[in-house]
Amino acid sequence: MVRGLADIGAEGVLLAGAGRAILLQIADPAVGRGVAAHSNFAQRPLDRLLSTMTYVYAVVYGNEAQVAAVRRSVNRAHAPVRSHAGAGGGSGYNAFDARSQLWVVATLYDTAATVHEKIYGPLDDEAADRVYRDYARIGTALQLPAELWPEDRAAFAEYWHERLPILKVEEATRRVARDLLFPATGSVWLRAAMPLARFLTAGLLPEGLRADFGLAWSGRHERRFNRTMRLAALTYPRLPRRLRHWFKDYCLERLDAA
Repeated sequence: MVRGLADIGAEGVLLAGAGRAILLQIADPAVGRGVAAHSNFAQRPLDRLLSTMTYVYAVVYGNEAQVAAVRRSVNRAHAPVRSHAGAGGGSGYNAFDARSQLWVVATLYDTAATVHEKIYGPLDDEAADRVYRDYARIGTALQLPAELWPEDRAAFAEYWHERLPILKVEEATRRVARDLLFPATGSVWLRAAMPLARFLTAGLLPEGLRADFGLAWSGRHERRFNRTMRLAALTYPRLPRRLRHWFKDYCLERLDAA
């Protein structure tokens, strides 16, 4: 029985949506320009994934000391990510901006909800409402005011559908995405895994953004994607819990050892 985010947030299968969440985030120009100018996560994608998920797991499952540690880490990383309007010919950006943080958390929530539904089916309304309310903590642990998180799932859906049409994939953002999805360096096993990561990312993205990022898609891709999701839905829930939650446990243990 799902009672809230803590009941589903540790599921490793949610990581299948990591590429989707990142591309949605950087399609917001304010976020994308900051990432393009200040982040090397395309060259070190596993470090970025580890940092992001350690933060999320600490907020959801951690103790006060763990939450304080990840807040300090994120705030240190965000501190230099700012630019005044007009710098470099574009509008300004600031990683501490509450509305940018709202968008980042929104992509994490929508992506997790999307992947979870494909694997486990839809949550009942009560559980879905609890998970949604819990997700606000991912942002409010930083600089997101609680009142900025849409009041309920209906309000979130309205916010989400208003945001999607105004996203813009700029050239610098497109380069970041290409470096991330088509790495020229990295371990052999990472590069071997990237075709599947690209495929899942493309399949989970909204159609318009998929095209804007230059990700090929066709009816054949769609059929293969649907078969992949059906197979995952049949097999993943049957895995032992220790395997399904391994990455969460690893991140928190690593945080304690730091």
